[in-house]
Amino acid sequence: MLAKRIIPCLDVKNGETVKGINFENLQYAGNPIELAKKYSDEGADELVFLDITATNEGRKTTVKMVEQVAKQTFIPFTVGGGIKSIDDMRHLLSAGADKVAINSAAVKNPELIKEASEYFGSQCVVVAIDAKRIGEDFYVFINAGQKNTGLKLLDWAKKAEALGAGEILLTSMDADGTQDGFDLEMTKLVAENVNIPVIASGGAGAEVGHFVDVFNSAGADAALAASIFHYDTLPVKTLKKELKNQEISIRV
Repeated sequence: MLAKRIIPCLDVKNGETVKGINFENLQYAGNPIELAKKYSDEGADELVFLDITATNEGRKTTVKMVEQVAKQTFIPFTVGGGIKSIDDMRHLLSAGADKVAINSAAVKNPELIKEASEYFGSQCVVVAIDAKRIGEDFYVFINAGQKNTGLKLLDWAKKAEALGAGEILLTSMDADGTQDGFDLEMTKLVAENVNIPVIASGGAGAEVGHFVDVFNSAGADAALAASIFHYDTLPVKTLKKELKNQEISIRV
C-alpha cells in the first residue's frame, strides 16, 4: 500500500498567504516563503502553492515567488493559479515546481490536460476541482469558486483522468475553512470512480479523526490542509505521529 500524504496548502494573494471560509472573507495567514520552509522542515510530504486570484485578475502566477519557495523546500511542490498554456507550465516547472495544477483553464480548454500530460508527463499534471453540492449532486465551479460550470463533478473527474491527469486535487467548497471535517461523501464518490490519486481538500480541523476518516472511509490518497498548519493548532509532525499510531500508512 502506498503511504498516505499530508500536504499543507499555501493560498496566496498579493504575495501573502491567506485563508478564508467557503472561499470568502480572506484573512492574512503568514509569509509563504517562511511557511514553505517550515513545512518542509516539519516533514510534510508535499506542498501546494495556489495563487488564488491570478485567474480572476487575468494574470499569471508569480514566477519569482515560485523560485523563492522552491529554494526553501526539499519536498515535491505543486503550483496553480492563472495557468493557461504549455508555456505557463514550462516557466513554473523551470522555476522549481514539480507539478502544475490547472483548474479553470482545464474546464475551458480540456485539451490542455492532454497536451500537458503528453508534453511533461502525467505525473506533472494535477487537475484541481472546486465542487459544491447543489440538490442531490455535486457541481464543478471555476474562477475561484465564482462560476458554476453546470458540469457534474464525477463526469468531469472521469474526463480529466481520461485526458491524462495524473492526480485530482478535490476541494469541497461547502467544507472549505469550516474545520468541521472533510466532505467524505464527495471525496469517496471521486476516489472510488477514478484510478488516479485523489487529494482531499476543504474542512480539515484540528482533529486527527478528520484525517483518519478521509483516508479510511473516503479512500483519499492524500489530505490537504491550511489553517490548522498555519496557526499550529495541529502541526504536521504531530499529525503524522498520531496517524502512525492509528495504523495509517504514513511516512514519519
